[in-house]
Amino acid sequence: MSENNTPQSDHLADRFTEKARAVSAIVEPVVDLDQAMAYCLDLCGRRGACRIKISGCDEALSQPADTLCDLKQEKIVAAPGLTQDQFASLAARCREQGMTCIRSGMREHLSGVDIGFTVADFGIAETGTLVINCPDEELRLATMLSEYHVCVLRRSTIVEDAFAADRHLLKFMRKTPDYTAFITGASRTADIERVLALGVHGPLELHILLLED
Repeated sequence: MSENNTPQSDHLADRFTEKARAVSAIVEPVVDLDQAMAYCLDLCGRRGACRIKISGCDEALSQPADTLCDLKQEKIVAAPGLTQDQFASLAARCREQGMTCIRSGMREHLSGVDIGFTVADFGIAETGTLVINCPDEELRLATMLSEYHVCVLRRSTIVEDAFAADRHLLKFMRKTPDYTAFITGASRTADIERVLALGVHGPLELHILLLED
């Protein structure tokens, strides 16, 4: 047990992990943000580049339209919620591995973003839910449009249930306009025959990195 952990915090982390994994999230421990960044880049390196092809691209097109249909070749990591220093560190690591790291302009990458790298404000143990206050559109898009979402969650910020989250949410709502995302597991949907599909309306995988603090 880490010296910063208590039996209560361990209980909350264990319960959060159990509930998150039950809804297809991948949960791993990390000791610091550097290890979280390394995990993110390793995941990106092991996956093929996200490539979304626009409808009609197989037809005879004008040069401008044909250019729009070109499939992206590079891998893109979006990390709009990091501090300036944190982003600079991640961007440098991405360049070393031939990847592109962005913190703005999500709408300009319609051909796909491989990984959204974010830091949660807190987690809810009862449901394995991440809570991210994201009034900025770039952060919202990073959590919704990336092929894989990697989110860092500090163990000390996990609360028991939604009632215990009340004080955090009240703080968020004092700022307007506001937007707070509750994320539980990977994106999922089902058809009328209840056939489950992952990643249709959002990230295919959700990776939660529990940070010791």
